Amino acid sequence: MSELFGINHLENFRASLDERSRESLGSAVKKIIEAKKRGGKVMVVTGSGPNIHEGVTTLIAELIRVGIVDAVSTSSAVIAHEMAGSLDRVFRVDAQALGMDMGKMPRGDVFEFTCMTDSELDALRREMPLDEELLTRGANLPKQNEIIKAAGNMAYPMGLRTERLAHEVLGLARMYGLPFETVAGWGCDEHTMLGAAARRDVPVLVTIPQLVGGGAVGMSIGDSIPVSQRSMRISRMLASCDVIIESAVALTQEIHDGPFECYTGHGIWAWWSGQATYNLREKSLIRIDLDENLRRAVELNATVQEAIDKGLPKTKAAKIPFRMEMSAFARHEGSIPIVGDIGKAWPLIAHDVAKGLGIELEFLSASQDTPEGASMREWIVDHVKPLDREKMLACAKDFRL
Repeated sequence: MSELFGINHLENFRASLDERSRESLGSAVKKIIEAKKRGGKVMVVTGSGPNIHEGVTTLIAELIRVGIVDAVSTSSAVIAHEMAGSLDRVFRVDAQALGMDMGKMPRGDVFEFTCMTDSELDALRREMPLDEELLTRGANLPKQNEIIKAAGNMAYPMGLRTERLAHEVLGLARMYGLPFETVAGWGCDEHTMLGAAARRDVPVLVTIPQLVGGGAVGMSIGDSIPVSQRSMRISRMLASCDVIIESAVALTQEIHDGPFECYTGHGIWAWWSGQATYNLREKSLIRIDLDENLRRAVELNATVQEAIDKGLPKTKAAKIPFRMEMSAFARHEGSIPIVGDIGKAWPLIAHDVAKGLGIELEFLSASQDTPEGASMREWIVDHVKPLDREKMLACAKDFRL
């Protein structure tokens, strides 16, 4: 594999960032390179949809493969999509013409089918019963449109397959006392974060605020290990890493306001009680986000801290809309806000870090609104495959407690 979709357009991506974001990106790259050269670790905290659509999760999988990324926390929706192959192609038909219960159909009154080859359908038939009549009726109706979207979502049969598979993964996770994400990773494609992490024994965990999503996958992830254990596992991941990169993610309490963090969070009573805690004091927090208020919050560092010292509302003091995670990020000395499109910032970071470390990447993403990004999305559809159930079961059979 050697798919460097953004390589010829990196400078265009760089030029699309404003001057302050270009400077911040340079600072972020320097921090990551410095950390890796001294044997430190890098953790990525991803949100959901945009990271899948922009090829960022596929890029992170590559960065795991080459040893640049050492830990990941993400959303249950991302786990569901990676189990289904990250991106897939679907076609839509008129749900009423299909004969569906219109009271249960999503907005737009359409029903989606996964575009699958006969051999792919035959393989799926060996795993689960398919509604053959539904497939035939759908194939005979006019297609309203055909699109690439996050995989295994609302389309039949792959969306249903992921739902059913979630319960099987949950059973194995409970049997072995492991997080759902670990077991799913055994069967996931090597170009997913889950699959790459399984091959390198890198932890991937869903954050507690992002457990809601991905249907049965989200519920199964939440049921696989207790919330307290999940929080402690995530805190250990954070404690072991020197640089934390946040990518289009909204809720980050475990990082900035977690029960075991003692610098900007509420870990003092966990420490007081003799529990394991960690500290963000010397770490670097890098955030890629489109929200200009994040950078504004960092610029108002003193104002935000003063409001906290006086017990006053931070939003009123700063006079900007405050998201939950801005408080600690704004006050942390190691915060680096990169205001810009993750589809353009991520390939720049990956390329520049790899170059600085003398590492050759075999995959580099590109913003989906470019021709290269469109080609990248097609490549993901064609090459990143859904979870291999037989492979997962084989790994489970060989797992030793």
